[in-house]
Amino acid sequence: MSSSQGSAELQRMDTPLGSLSFRQAGAATPTHVLLHGIGSASGSWQAQLAWAQGRSDVGLLAWDAPGYGSSSPVVPAQPQAGDYAQRLWDWLDALGVQEPLVLVGHSLGALMAAQAALLRPHQVKQVLLLSPARGYGDAPAAERERMVAGRLNNLQQLGPAGMAQARAAAMLSPQARPEMVEQVRRTMAAIDPAGYTQAVHLLAQGRLLHDVSQLRLPVTVASGEADTITLPAACDEVAAAAGMQRLSLGAVGHACAVEAAPGVIALLQASSARDGHAHE
Repeated sequence: MSSSQGSAELQRMDTPLGSLSFRQAGAATPTHVLLHGIGSASGSWQAQLAWAQGRSDVGLLAWDAPGYGSSSPVVPAQPQAGDYAQRLWDWLDALGVQEPLVLVGHSLGALMAAQAALLRPHQVKQVLLLSPARGYGDAPAAERERMVAGRLNNLQQLGPAGMAQARAAAMLSPQARPEMVEQVRRTMAAIDPAGYTQAVHLLAQGRLLHDVSQLRLPVTVASGEADTITLPAACDEVAAAAGMQRLSLGAVGHACAVEAAPGVIALLQASSARDGHAHE
């Protein structure tokens, strides 16, 4: 483990499959791993990391996904969620993490969390999916191709900074405070185009409904009512695949870790206290 326990400053470590940058806060033994979305990074969890500082009952790890921040990319040019899941466990193994964890996936991170739980269910207590992206793996090929072309053309034409300027406000509700919009904009503007491109291909191939239906451990799905990216009805379907009802985070948008920080923290606290034995 890193010597800077409890610090949410950016850290970096080398692993057999590549380097990873991440932030850590709270207890020396991690209890939760936070997986960000496609236009984001580990810093998007700053409210949750700040809450965990100095706590002994919860330990948060927030990674920069492969291809984000200082994390080296995954190898396939057009990766699947399993490629990111392997990197996740490679990193956690390198950190020496052995206790079962709660995997927390926001948006695209939900696809990574579900695949990671399928890969090593014995090391997962619970999966918490926030505003989950379902992926386009079950969509017709033409729809997948349109999504990929649209996102990559947007990136090429606008660049990360322009894309962030155009999209940041849409990640939140109209009532979001200006500093929240600025946090989302700043994080999105810092994405690496190559890493984002790989993540778009992951999104194109993701099959979250299928993956969630295969899990045999507790799954919680939560999102906001003003989310225009992963609509409440779509998140309801993810929850139904997990055999539960979606939890509402209130009148907030897609970037719920920012706009609904207290609600997300409450979910982390509840999952930390929960008996995480898998159900049959």
